[in-house]
Order: sequence, then C-alpha cells, then structure tokens
Amino acid sequence: MTHAQGAGRSGLGSLIEASAVNSAGDALVTVALAGTLFFGLDVNQARGQVALYLVVTMAPFALVAPLIGPALDRARHVRRYAISSTFVMRALLCWAMASALPHGDQVTFLPAAFGVLVLSKAFGVLRAAVTPRVLPDEVTLVSANARASFAGLIAASITAPVGAGLAWLIGADWVLRIGTVVFLLGIVFTMRLPQSVDVPEAEPAPRTPDPESEDAEQPKAKHWRTLPRVGPVVAEAMQANAVLRAFSGFLILYLAFLLRQERFDPVSNNVALGMLAASAGAGGLIGTSLGAWMKARAPQLIVSATLASVTAVAAVSAAFFGLWAALAVALAAGLGQVLGKLSMDAVVQREIGEEMRSSTFAVSETLHQLVWVLGGLLGLGMSIVADGRLALAIVSAALAVSLALLLRRRAVTRRRERRRPHRPSTIKDAHPEMHT
Repeated sequence: MTHAQGAGRSGLGSLIEASAVNSAGDALVTVALAGTLFFGLDVNQARGQVALYLVVTMAPFALVAPLIGPALDRARHVRRYAISSTFVMRALLCWAMASALPHGDQVTFLPAAFGVLVLSKAFGVLRAAVTPRVLPDEVTLVSANARASFAGLIAASITAPVGAGLAWLIGADWVLRIGTVVFLLGIVFTMRLPQSVDVPEAEPAPRTPDPESEDAEQPKAKHWRTLPRVGPVVAEAMQANAVLRAFSGFLILYLAFLLRQERFDPVSNNVALGMLAASAGAGGLIGTSLGAWMKARAPQLIVSATLASVTAVAAVSAAFFGLWAALAVALAAGLGQVLGKLSMDAVVQREIGEEMRSSTFAVSETLHQLVWVLGGLLGLGMSIVADGRLALAIVSAALAVSLALLLRRRAVTRRRERRRPHRPSTIKDAHPEMHT
C-alpha cells in the first residue's frame, strides 16, 4: 500500500515507511514516560497543573523555529543523513533514559526526554520539506502528506497498546530499549530514499537580476523567515490552519473539564469522556483518510472549506448543546485540524522554494503549537465561567469572524494582483516556486 500509485518508484513509499517507524518509536516513548513529568497529568488534576503542562509543551519549539529550521535549510544537500541523524540521536537518548529511569536519575532523564521531543519535531519538518522531491505524478501533495500521516497513525495505534502491555510486564525501561531498536530501524528506510531528496548546493540557479529591475535590489529580502514574506497564499493557509488548531486546543481542554463537572445522562462522566476522545480520534482518522484519497489539487480551497464547515458545526452544536452535540463538534474539530494541516503543508511545499522550506515549516509548527496552547488555556478558563451553549456560541462567532477576515483578505489580494502590471523578472524565472 505504501508503494501504490508510483510511490515505490519515486521514493515516496520509503518516506511513508520511515514516517510509520517514527510514529511507532514516538508511541513507545510516550507509553514508557506515562506517569512522569511530561505525560502524567489527567483531567482530575488542578487546572494550574494542566496549564503548566501546556506551557511545557512549547519548550521544544523554542529551538525548532530559530535554530533547527535554518540549520536544516543549510543542510538540504544531505537531507537523508539529516533524517537518519534524528533516528540515531533518539535511539541513543532512549537508551540513556532507559538506564536513568530505574535509578531516578533526573539529570539524565529530563534532558534526554526533552531532546527526543525536539528531534521528533525536527523529523516532521524534514519529512514535510522532502515530500515534494519524491512526489510521483499520480499523487497530489495533499494525498502524499495524508498517506504519510495515515501510516504513522496506524503504526502508533498498534504500537501504543503493545507498548503499554510490555511496560506492565517487563517495565518502562525495557520499553525504552525496544524504542531504541525501533528508531535504529528507521535508518534503514531513510537510507532507501533516492538521492534526489538531497538538493545539491549548486542546484538553485545563480541570481543574475537585471540591474534595471526593481527586484534586483531586494534578492536577499526573500530569505527572511517572517510570515508576511512567505507570500499571501502561504500566509493565508497558515492563518486558517492556526484558527483550526486553536479551536482544537480549546475543545480538548474545555470539554474534558466540562464532562467531568456535569453529567450527561444516561452515561457516566468517564464514559462521556471516553466517547469524546473517541470522537476526536475518529475525526482525525476521517480527515487523514479524506486527504489520502483526495484528488483535488487546490489545497488552499480545502483549508477554507474546512474552516467554513467547522464553523457551521460549532454554531449548530451551540444551538442544540448536549452530549451528542459535544461529540459532533469534537469530531469536526479533529477532522478540521488534520485536514487543515495536510492542506497547509501542501501549500507550503508548493509555494516555498528549497532554500527556505524547512525554516517555513519550523515557523509554522511553532505558530500552530503556540495557538493550540493559547486555545487550551482559553478552554481552561472558560470551563470555570461558561456552560457549553455559551462557550460554543462565543467560539463559533470567533470562527465566523476569522473566516470572514480570511475571505476579505483573499479578495483584496486578488484585486491587487489584477491591478499589478506584469513585468518579466529574472528572479521570478529562476525561482518560480518562491512567488505565489
């Protein structure tokens, strides 16, 4: 299945398999660390502890955007080795955590766990950056991203319960040692990637701008990793996806606390919480499946349509709030977050050149984690003061405003493009992927 539609010939199949191994290793680490600082919190604990956990999840991104992204851009001529190094270093860190865990060695354990989180994000950035290099003609970018995510989801779904059983039988330290072996296995699939994923340093055509061109004075400005400079199409996709991420973060925390505080007959609070988690997971699975089979080549339209659909579901759920409405909006949020992310990745892969693609993905990942945390903190606060009907009404109104502003910005951008006279430019000819 991973090699279908020419994926085996182009190298996409090996990238999908590497993504599956990556997710399996991450699942083993997550299971082994259950009950520790990072993953020991549940909805019964104080809101202050959950808020602290949300802030802790931002820590790896303090390195991903300013350091990891630019470093990966400069190493694009050795991408296979860069991806392999994320597996090698995580294998070593897993072995270090396995040795530190039985002795309670926090000095070794905590930095190693932090390093695994950072390297996991680095793998995600690299995978997204190299996908266009192994894309066969028969597969769209949205579909390719979805197939990699779907393979990872299946691998994690199988590995997590197996790892939980092994942790109970032989201990979490041995699960981490098994994780070491799994991460080392990822090197095999990474080195099977074709050499085309390594972009030669001389590949970008030399810049020879026309001295009389206005663009000739500003070639270096294109390299700044700021949101306004990535182009209106990419900025629009990032902003729409950020709204969906914030909505997902809000719902997870708000509904989790709400279902603990209020009873929705005829089910108990724990059953309702389990149904909520299942709905959110089903939404993510549906979104991934839709992306994998989607033939559309307009990811920008998919992002906007997803935001509009989620807004409508939230508004209806606010009007008829209850257990089933909460499950419906959780499913919509899970679907919207996944499908929006797949489409946004496709927009970045299509519009951003090789020389700054990794940096752009690093910035987008940091932005989306930040808004997810902010959404979660808002959900924590609103679970104290607002019931489900009021909270969803406020959020659906915010989503509607975001959608309206997005559509207005798109209309303004199109009017400007129509008014702008077309002038041929050597820079645009040399780097068409950098212009929207």
